[in-house]
Amino acid sequence: MAHTLLLVDDEPFNLELMSELLSESGFDVVAVESGEAALQALEQDGQHFSAVLLDKMMPGLSGFDVLRRIKADPTLAFLPVILQTAVGAAASVQEGLAAGAFYYLTKPFSRDMLLAVVEAAVSHWDRYLHFRELAHQQLDALRHLSHAEFAFRTHREAQSVTALLAQACPQPERVATGLFELIVNAIEHGNLGLSYHDKTRLQASGEWEQEVECRLADPAMGERRVRVRYEASTTLRRFWIEDEGEGFDWAPYQEIDPASLIESHGRGILIARRLSFDQLTYHGQGNQVEALVQVAG
Repeated sequence: MAHTLLLVDDEPFNLELMSELLSESGFDVVAVESGEAALQALEQDGQHFSAVLLDKMMPGLSGFDVLRRIKADPTLAFLPVILQTAVGAAASVQEGLAAGAFYYLTKPFSRDMLLAVVEAAVSHWDRYLHFRELAHQQLDALRHLSHAEFAFRTHREAQSVTALLAQACPQPERVATGLFELIVNAIEHGNLGLSYHDKTRLQASGEWEQEVECRLADPAMGERRVRVRYEASTTLRRFWIEDEGEGFDWAPYQEIDPASLIESHGRGILIARRLSFDQLTYHGQGNQVEALVQVAG
């Protein structure tokens, strides 16, 4: 099924150009020329869209105004919003990220950059929907889980553990997306020793999944486990994720400047920190991370 994108820009030429590029790449497109029209489209059929491409500078309701309203609506808060702007200053980028933008495109951008960013956004949305469906299938009794511990190796096992533990939280799909990102980082970059640049190169050559399976089959590396501990109180849900790798320099990945990236990965920590958890803290050499969810009393 094709993904539907909402394009918002007060310049008809920009809308026409983006609509053509994205339609040719298999996306369905709804194009509007104002922030007011965008909000109306989202109010009428917000769950129909997989991502929003939003011009920051528009008369009337600006892109920032629309972004804030999207993020303030519980039914739309997880919808990926890609901000477009002619201003590439670091302060402007950070302002957009702080307001909840998934990505920041600085004009003029290339066709390849546009498609890479959109593909990353809709993949993020697909993962969110997947975990929402899984969460709804779990027993409501898991909300009463007080503590648990798991050890596992693979992505498939990680997905099952994620769906189970997320259901113990008030907003399962919100937590699941970030928790899965952190666990995947622990498997790929921690236990399997694959760097960010390795993933970029291997995805570009189509060899990524093959390399992951190869390393999982390695007698030494493939036996490493990711351990996830869960604890609950009346006001807090705590996740502790630990891998057996050598660690990594995690600090740069908390505040990624998306204007400098076109890869379809590298936002896991940012997603977890901005969208899924109320607090995220790395310990040790970077192979231990603590994620907290506040629960209303």
